[in-house]
Parts: sequence; structure tokens; C-alpha cells
Amino acid sequence: MKQIIKKVLGKIGRNLAFSEKESLNSMLLLAGKQLATTHNSYESIKELSSVEFKVFSQNGEDGIIDWLVSKLPMIPKSFIEFGVENYQESNTRFLLINKYWKGLVIDGDPANVQVIRQDSIYWQYNLKAVCSFITKDNINDIFKEAGFTGEIGILSIDIDGNDYWVWQAINTVNPAIIIAEYSSVLGDVYPVSIAYEANFYRHKAHYSGQYAGASIAALKYLAQEKGYVFIGTNAVGVNAFFVRQDLYPIVSNAIETITSYPVSSSDTRNEAGELTFIRGRERLELIQNLPVVNVETGETFSLSALSGVYSQEWLDLM
Repeated sequence: MKQIIKKVLGKIGRNLAFSEKESLNSMLLLAGKQLATTHNSYESIKELSSVEFKVFSQNGEDGIIDWLVSKLPMIPKSFIEFGVENYQESNTRFLLINKYWKGLVIDGDPANVQVIRQDSIYWQYNLKAVCSFITKDNINDIFKEAGFTGEIGILSIDIDGNDYWVWQAINTVNPAIIIAEYSSVLGDVYPVSIAYEANFYRHKAHYSGQYAGASIAALKYLAQEKGYVFIGTNAVGVNAFFVRQDLYPIVSNAIETITSYPVSSSDTRNEAGELTFIRGRERLELIQNLPVVNVETGETFSLSALSGVYSQEWLDLM
């Protein structure tokens, strides 16, 4: 009898937890819709961060994305996002649910992909989840095998490592909007990235977790090479936004100032894996003897060889 009662109580508890989560999501969605309606009525904004709000995104990306999509209603209603973990916190989940876009999400952890496929959104919406560890050599095949090629609305890149090199390799899709994570610790002056390593994992590369990705200057350089224009970052200094050149005139007059921000959060760790919360220029000192590549020249050197990694504008914000 006790076992039966425990099972019943356990089931009730799980159902209550699920119900509470669904209620919270419904409230968040409603709030997001209301904010989106307000923001989308603006003819112009001071900067991208002016329209930030968070429903499912890590920071304010939901608001920025919704505003951009409202300004570009002609773009395909499809997206690709990779490095999504279990997709509970992501750049495109609000877009999927609120605007019924078609999407492809990719993560290298089978457990994460299983969570996505067991989520109710997987049958309620047009979403495909693929489990694959992304490299510059397999990314285009992943897209093709999943049925995503040609024109798409949004490409969101966040793999905490080879972001620059993977984006550089992509040639099977032509996104209208690109969202790419940048490494604030690498500054905003030099176009540098970590060297490509197929099996890169940032906490193995350096215990601090700070040796990863590319500087925002490197992403701007690549964007220009690929025919995109930088339009700003979110306020916490994590994601950069780019619009394809043919679409840029539509949004250019609606954004008064193109701004970028250094990261405001800190996830630095010591050799024991404990958070140390080191901020500002001190973060750079942790990895200053590690190599980076100047993506314009191809030259490799240590970060310590660079002077003035941060602009005065960024230094004032640190």
C-alpha cells in the first residue's frame, strides 16, 4: 500500500510541476507578446538593446529578434540554431512558439537532444532536432541532411569555441539575419580568434573557460566578407547581430546608433572548476599567453603580444 501511495503522490507531484511550468510559460509568452506589440510600433530605436526582452532567450535576444523580424516581414520563416543544449533557453524558441516558424536545432549531447524530442513543442511545432558535434567539415552536410538549404530567416551560432571557423565554412544556407556569440575577453580592436581545433572544448583548452570563440572585430570582418552588415549587440555583451546587405537599408534608418558592449557577466573558473567571478581586463590576464589567429592576416601569436585590446569605449563600460 505504501508503495502505491508513493507512486500516486509522485505522479501528482510531477503533474503539478508540469502544470506550474506550463502556467509560467503561458504568462511569459503573454508578456512577451505584449512587449513585442509595443516595440514593433516604434518607427526607430536608439540601439538594439532598446527593444530587448527575455521570454526563453538567455538575455534580451527574444525582443531584438522579434523586432528585427517585424521590420523584415518578407524573409523566410525558418531558422537554424546550434549549440542549443536542451533548448529550454535559446534564441529561437520564442520565435518558434509565437510566430510558428520552422526550425532546425543542433546539439552535440545526445541527452540534450532527447530532452528536446520529448518536449511538447516537438510535436506541436515544426521543429527538427539533430544530435551532432559540429565541425567546419560537417556543418553543411548536417544542414543538407536535415533539409535546410538556400534562403532561411535566421542563423544563430553559439558553440563556445570554433564559432568563427564554422561560420566561415557555411555555404549551403543564405540567412537574412545572423546572430553570433562573440568573446568579449578578446576585445573589440583586433580581429582575432582561437585557432581551429575540430575537437575543441573550452574548459579543456583552459581551466578558466575564457579561451574560446572570436573577438567581435573578427566577426565583423567575416560578416563583411560574406555580405552582412553589423547592426549591434545585446546589452550584456554576448551576441552580435548582422543583417544581409540587401536587407540592411530597411533597418538602417530604424536604428539610430550601432553599438557593441563588453560582457557584463563573469563565468571564470579556477583549476578546481570553482567560479571566481573575475571581470574586466583581469580576465584577459588569465589567457594572455595562449595563441590566437589574426583572421585578416592569418598570423598566429599570443595575446600578450597585443596592446590596447579594448577600445576606450569598452574600457569605460568595464
